[in-house]
Amino acid sequence: MKYQVNVGEVRKIQDTIWNQIRSTFEYRKGYGEALPVFGHYGGIFRCGNDKLVIHTDGVGTKLLVAEQLGKYDTVGIDAIAMSVNDILCVGAQPLVCVDYIALAKEDNEMISELMKGLVKGAKESSMAIIGGETAIVPDLLKKGAFDLTVTAVGKIQKLVLGNEIVNGDVIVGLESSGIHSNGYTLARKLLNIRKWGEEMLKPTRIYANPVLEMIDACDVHGIAHITGGAFSKLTRLNKEVGYSLDDLPEPPPIFLEMGKKVNEFDMYRTFNMGVGMAVILPEDRADTIINIANKHEVEANVIGKITDKKGVWIKGRNIAYEG
Repeated sequence: MKYQVNVGEVRKIQDTIWNQIRSTFEYRKGYGEALPVFGHYGGIFRCGNDKLVIHTDGVGTKLLVAEQLGKYDTVGIDAIAMSVNDILCVGAQPLVCVDYIALAKEDNEMISELMKGLVKGAKESSMAIIGGETAIVPDLLKKGAFDLTVTAVGKIQKLVLGNEIVNGDVIVGLESSGIHSNGYTLARKLLNIRKWGEEMLKPTRIYANPVLEMIDACDVHGIAHITGGAFSKLTRLNKEVGYSLDDLPEPPPIFLEMGKKVNEFDMYRTFNMGVGMAVILPEDRADTIINIANKHEVEANVIGKITDKKGVWIKGRNIAYEG
């Protein structure tokens, strides 16, 4: 196996970035003032009486699967989903977004297919695409390759940062639609594209409608998008508590196939394993959250609870990365 992303090293890179950029927070005092929320799912800033969040993300090496199969009409949904699902985690309603498409050469047919997914994802998120950038960069990309990212802005509906999470809260997992858009550096090494390609290209589920309704209906204490770093990412919400995932569902077949060649705990630190979002709230409101999810045709179950034993615990083992 050639290469697997080292999530611990990625965390160190993120810390380096934050240490550099925090000095810029002194600018734009007043309108447009940045709020000192570091290492969460988006950058939060104040505009008048409103708090807004901005986040950018891409589809990653899932694009190489699209290129290999010659199918480009769904990865735009992934690009929208990756940013929209992240800003949901701080309690934001998606407002607008812009896209960035980089191509090795002019290809109107590919752009048309990419836009189909972008528009579909934006409609599902009730969000306008108000512009973007298309770059032709043959010196950066090999023939036929491309890159796709989306930057989304949302309005905070109720600020959810994870600081209200307490011992005894439960963790409700919302079903994923598949691998989503993380872990493909490893997944492409583990899976036969001819056999699993269609499954690998299933677009990332967009959780905007159910999650916004959940925030309105319940006292939600924390929301985690299970992406890079998978379940270890729960510690991003609150490092002072523990996350005991003692009732995770049976992973779908595509994860079981990859698990034949990868340590089980590395799987849970790399892939969503069938759970795309985790919502943390008081135990007595779990049924409300599950019913809302089901109404939006999303399966949901209590997958664990909050404890005072720090870390992320699966089958008695702490999978959280430190640093």
